[in-house]
Amino acid sequence: MRKFLTILTLFLIQGISAQELFVVTDPASNVPAGSVGIRLAQSIFKEQMKSGYSYHLMPEVTWGINKNLMVRTSMFVSNRSNQLVTEGASFYTKYRFLSTDDLQSHFRMAAFGRYSFNNADIHQEQIEIMGHNTGFETGIVATQLIKKIAISASISFEKAFDNKPNYRFPTAQSDNATNYTLSFGRLMYPKKYTSFKQTNINTMFEFVGQTLNENGKSYLDIVPSIQFIINSQARIDVAYRHELYSSMLRSAPNGFYLNLEYNFFNVSK
Repeated sequence: MRKFLTILTLFLIQGISAQELFVVTDPASNVPAGSVGIRLAQSIFKEQMKSGYSYHLMPEVTWGINKNLMVRTSMFVSNRSNQLVTEGASFYTKYRFLSTDDLQSHFRMAAFGRYSFNNADIHQEQIEIMGHNTGFETGIVATQLIKKIAISASISFEKAFDNKPNYRFPTAQSDNATNYTLSFGRLMYPKKYTSFKQTNINTMFEFVGQTLNENGKSYLDIVPSIQFIINSQARIDVAYRHELYSSMLRSAPNGFYLNLEYNFFNVSK
C-alpha cells in the first residue's frame, strides 16, 4: 500500500514535472527521497581523427538521501583500446537549496559537485571528467517549470588532473574550463492523465558548451532527444549530439545516446 501511494504521488507530480528529466544535463530537482535509481548510459560517437566509433558504457546508481540531497556513482567503460575496458569512475552530489512552488509551476536551484578518476590516455583539448579526464567539477543549476514546459540552465567550473598512473595532462593545454548548459523540455503525451501507468513522452533540446579558461577556445553542441517514462518507474532516452561550433580539438563530438533507467522507491527511510 505504501509503495502504491508513493507511485501515485509521483504520478500526480509527473503531470507538471516529467519533462524535467533531461538526457545529458541534470536539472535542479532531485530524485525522490529514499529512492534508488539504476541507469545504464550508453553512447556511440564517430571518431574525428581515425576511422571507427567510440563507444562508452556508464552504469550509474543514484540515491535520494532526502528531498534536498542526492548522490550518484558512475563507472566508465569504453572500447578505446579496441576492447571493452574499465577506465575509471565518478562520484556526484547535488544539494537543492531553493524551492518555490505555485499551482502549475515551480522554480528550483541547486549546487552540485563531481569528482572523477580515469586511467585512459588524454587525447583531446576538451575537458570531460565524465569518461575522459581525472578531475573535479562544481557549479549551480536553476530549473523553471511552467505547466508542461521546463527550462534549465547551469554554469560550472571544471578542473583536470593527470590520468594516473601513466598519462600526464599536457602542459600546453588548458587544464580548467567553464561549462554552461541551457535545456528545454516539453511533455508531449499524454494530453490528459487517467492512470499512473500511462507512458509519458517528452521531447527536449539541450545546448552544451565549454570555454577553456587559459586560451579561450570553446565549443557549443545541440542535443535533441526523445524520452519515454513507463509506469512512472522506467525511463528510456534516445538522443543525438551534434557540434554547432568548435575551436578546440575534440576526438569524437558527434554521436548518439541511449539511456535505460529503472527506479526503486522507498528503499531507505
